[in-house]
Amino acid sequence: MDLQNSNKAWTVVKKQGIIFALIIIVLIFSFAAKEFFTADNIILILRQISIVGIMACGMTYVIIGGGNFDLSVGSLLSLTCVLAISLHDTLGPVPAMLIAVAAGLASGIVSGWLVGYLRLNSMIVTLGMMGILQAVVLIYSGGKYSSLSNPDATWFSMLGKGSLGGIPVPIIIYAGCIIIFEIVLKKTVFGRQLMAVGGNSTACRFTGINDKKIVMMTFVLSGLMTAVAGVILGARVGAAQSTIGEGYEFDVITGVILGGTSLLGGSGSVAKTFIGVLIMGVLKNGFVMIGFPYYTQWIAQWVIIILVVWIDIATKRKKVLV
Repeated sequence: MDLQNSNKAWTVVKKQGIIFALIIIVLIFSFAAKEFFTADNIILILRQISIVGIMACGMTYVIIGGGNFDLSVGSLLSLTCVLAISLHDTLGPVPAMLIAVAAGLASGIVSGWLVGYLRLNSMIVTLGMMGILQAVVLIYSGGKYSSLSNPDATWFSMLGKGSLGGIPVPIIIYAGCIIIFEIVLKKTVFGRQLMAVGGNSTACRFTGINDKKIVMMTFVLSGLMTAVAGVILGARVGAAQSTIGEGYEFDVITGVILGGTSLLGGSGSVAKTFIGVLIMGVLKNGFVMIGFPYYTQWIAQWVIIILVVWIDIATKRKKVLV
């Protein structure tokens, strides 16, 4: 009986381990810094992770759909942010936002077509796309800093700095994205097909599922969510430059895999990705509060990535052997 209870407890820990990890990290920082576990700091953390989190919604789909990766999201974030800011004063907020979103969709379509239909390696494709987007945003901006002439003149700034009922708008938008993407993943035909394609794309072809289209759609959605994040980031900062999105791709991917999405595809959850992104946000915020230097965040992030990859691969091998 004790052994049975022990096995049940271990199963719970394995399934909900990410939540236990979050609780432990929060407790440690709460004892280390008195200002950490306060309402203002919690809101600050949620606001800070909203950009990464919105992008992670799309990245979760990309990885579920066959263990693919989109390394171009950081550069795409820079491009969409620069477009939204630089065109705001001349064209107005709505056209600027639409052009930024169109750029995100175009990038996703190209990457998705190359990976989905031509079956090219996603890391190579998106690494190349990263370089192309970096060049495009650098040429477009001329390496110059873009800013709004009057950041608070239109409702545009509300997207990044406003609040509704005391809750920052970016948090509300992120919460909406989580709900929509989780429902689509768990309750729709597309979501079930995405899981199936990620689990075994070859078998899916024999059942009539268009795996090429499914994979392409994941990259399109990733591009869309990155564009949305770029617009919100621009609205929050009120300015942009060609390097504003540098490093975001690593934060996004770390959050997704930390949330339990299998690196080999076929399983994952947008809701759990939120927990993974939240852990990264808590770590960064906590390190700053206790006075750790910035580079420790990168060390911690890469240690986490290596551990999660090792655990994920080891778990998959164990299942195959069983």
